[in-house]
Amino acid sequence: MVVNYEKESDIRQEICEIGRRIYDRGFVAANDGNISIRTEEDVIFCTPTGVSKGYLRPDMIVKMNLKGELLSDNARPSSEVKMHLRVYQENPTVKAVCHAHPVVATSYAIAGIPLDKPLCPEAIVTLGIVPLAPYAKPGTQEVPDSIAPYCKEYNAVLLANHGALTWGKDLTEAYYRMESLEHYAKLTMYTGSILNQVRGLNKQQIDEVIAIRESLGVSTGGRPEGND
Repeated sequence: MVVNYEKESDIRQEICEIGRRIYDRGFVAANDGNISIRTEEDVIFCTPTGVSKGYLRPDMIVKMNLKGELLSDNARPSSEVKMHLRVYQENPTVKAVCHAHPVVATSYAIAGIPLDKPLCPEAIVTLGIVPLAPYAKPGTQEVPDSIAPYCKEYNAVLLANHGALTWGKDLTEAYYRMESLEHYAKLTMYTGSILNQVRGLNKQQIDEVIAIRESLGVSTGGRPEGND
């Protein structure tokens, strides 16, 4: 199913709004990050290159197809749009993608540590396991290739030494998953490195949470390993 919008202007405005949220939350600095929405089988709208996500205007938003061909001449997308295109190609149920550099989650990506601990029910339901994609040279085909294995089973991925990528059935869900990702990373940091004490969920508790997630119609996210 494709997300339906009454007007193209609504799409552009929504991207600008989420851009401001990402910027205001400190998930990006300067011109970092990018956002996209898929509105038709072969059409996406995405943020332009070289523009802060906190200062986007609707007329800046780029329209293109899934082959990467521009359908508007107002601006050019970032080279990182290749990641977005790959997510859409690998998982047709995805209708929006967010890429950002939230500080704590990105620190885990730099350290080479996935976020896969069963710390709380909310993280499992909303997000699930967040695997770590291998390092890829920026701006090259290596980047979309590095995330391809994770697009169907998971809802987010850490990019080694780079940042994070989340996706969803609409832009709100993709953005909320980015919020949840950073929150999950902070919980992992505080319990593991500051309190030095973690009491995660056990296998039965995880089974119960997975059942709740499935009852909400979410089959992705993976299953974290629980305590015996």
